[in-house]
Amino acid sequence: MRAKEGNPLLELARAGQSIWLDYLGRDLIVSGELKRLIAEAGLTGVTSNPTIFQKAISGSKAYENSMEDMLSRNISDTKELFLGYAMEDVHAASNLLMPVYEASGGQDGFVSIEVSPDLAYDTEATIKEARRLFSQLGRKNVLVKVPGTRQGLPAIEQLISEGVNVNVTLLFSVERYKEVMDAYMKGLERRIAAGSPVNEVFSVASFFVSRIDTMVDNMLEELYEESDVNAKELLKGFFGRAAAASAKLAYRQYRDTFSAPGFQALRAKGARAQKILWASTSTKNPAYSDVKYVEELVAPDSINTMPENTLKAFRDHGKVRVTIGDYVEEAETLFADLRDSGIDIDSVTAELESEGVRLFSESFFSLLDAIAQQRDDFLVKRAH
Repeated sequence: MRAKEGNPLLELARAGQSIWLDYLGRDLIVSGELKRLIAEAGLTGVTSNPTIFQKAISGSKAYENSMEDMLSRNISDTKELFLGYAMEDVHAASNLLMPVYEASGGQDGFVSIEVSPDLAYDTEATIKEARRLFSQLGRKNVLVKVPGTRQGLPAIEQLISEGVNVNVTLLFSVERYKEVMDAYMKGLERRIAAGSPVNEVFSVASFFVSRIDTMVDNMLEELYEESDVNAKELLKGFFGRAAAASAKLAYRQYRDTFSAPGFQALRAKGARAQKILWASTSTKNPAYSDVKYVEELVAPDSINTMPENTLKAFRDHGKVRVTIGDYVEEAETLFADLRDSGIDIDSVTAELESEGVRLFSESFFSLLDAIAQQRDDFLVKRAH
């Protein structure tokens, strides 16, 4: 089934952009909601992260049967219990998305699972856990999320060379994004050199959007308070622009890289471009449109992963026009202007990466604490 005519989500698909849902939990699956979104809303993929799983699992009774099953098999370590939950959900979602995967020739229909965020700065541990997750799930339409930290780059190259599908997450900087694309292509080259096929290897690079505006706008607010009238007028024009500007420059790099002769040689051997994915697309500032980071980033051959509220809002009142090429020249000058005003985008993106790893790690350990409490409550109940 396709989404109904007049649905802006379907119009995005016609513009060449895939719509993925930035949420995964047992409730979404058992209620039939994920199946309905795929059938009726044009949804073609699912992403998750530790914060999402924390919300889905903490306080939920939907995982009680899984807990009982794992404890009966003497699995009681909190991380192993979490991975048991997560892999069941990912496996079920991948089954629902498999028809999309097959209909798209393996270009869509993916679900993501993330390596533990506390491994973001440990290359070897990241490789080991990503291998394990991909192997145990055993599904072609699964992506393993690997943070795009400096230590993540060699992990990405190694995993791609082994045929592991990778979703590179927590990307904020165009420079780091270039390094990620390079790691992806090096992994493909190594795989081809080893005589292994590359036609089923799939990867996306998740460029985080709204968090850039949140941080830059906060810095602008501070500058604004301290500025004279003329400077205030200049600064007003910078609010709410940094995120889309970063994304537009990243997209230009994406098109340039994957249309260049270096990648065309890999494409001739069956390789696919690493798709760019817009993440963190919910609007944090209530003064901005609730579909700002969808409407401003409509781009062919891209993916937008939206939380459910953004998905519903866009379906209700989103406007579709290919906007990714708008104001690219202004995007370049914006960062020079911001620098002149005292805001260095490179420092901002470095801080956002480190903050992203920290926040995901905090969510992850909070989730493990909640699972430990569920386990202990269950054992007490079973003992009585």
